[in-house]
Amino acid sequence: MTTPSLPPVRVLLDPIVRENPITLQVLGVCSALAVTRTLATALVMSASVTAVLIGSSVAISLLRNDVPRSVRLIIEITVIATLVIVVDQVLQAFFWELSRDLSVFVGLIITNCVILGRAETFSMHNPPGRSALDALGNGLGYTWILLGVGGIRELLGSGALLGQPILPLVEDGGWFQPIALMLRPPSAFFLIGVLIWCLRSASLARARSRSLTANAPLPASTGSPTR
Repeated sequence: MTTPSLPPVRVLLDPIVRENPITLQVLGVCSALAVTRTLATALVMSASVTAVLIGSSVAISLLRNDVPRSVRLIIEITVIATLVIVVDQVLQAFFWELSRDLSVFVGLIITNCVILGRAETFSMHNPPGRSALDALGNGLGYTWILLGVGGIRELLGSGALLGQPILPLVEDGGWFQPIALMLRPPSAFFLIGVLIWCLRSASLARARSRSLTANAPLPASTGSPTR
């Protein structure tokens, strides 16, 4: 949809929290569940999705006036698939270990609803600059959710972050006993569910507060009546 009245800063910042693609729109949850076992894999997947999101949004925005409506989805998927192949090849060339850990999930970025959703609803109706801002905002919103979940899972599941020990383990004479459940996929489901509940509750509380403030009666005048 075209949103000419929305200032560029809102186009960038709204998807980070207020319209977050995972917590509000519940898009891209499958990858969030699959690749957040460690902070490193969550970081690489977030960077890959953000790169594809920005590239595809700008490309589709540039093509929006020349694409027949009957084949627009085919064009969008082709652009996204091309960028996913490029990202996958770069990871295999320079980050082989992480690419192997992510396995097929990099290739499955093409099925990420966030990317196709922004291409169809925003980039097809807005110029490249606004499309790039929208893509970056959605990428950052997607990223901080994945990094938060990945960090919590790795820290509580192994006592480490990015492979570096943080909490002293019981087996090494410390006090922390790793929680094995955190390294299993259901833990990501529970963490994202709690996060969605917290953010939506906070949003609802803010909305109620604004409503009460708007409907509050005006204070009575304390001045003496005119005679």
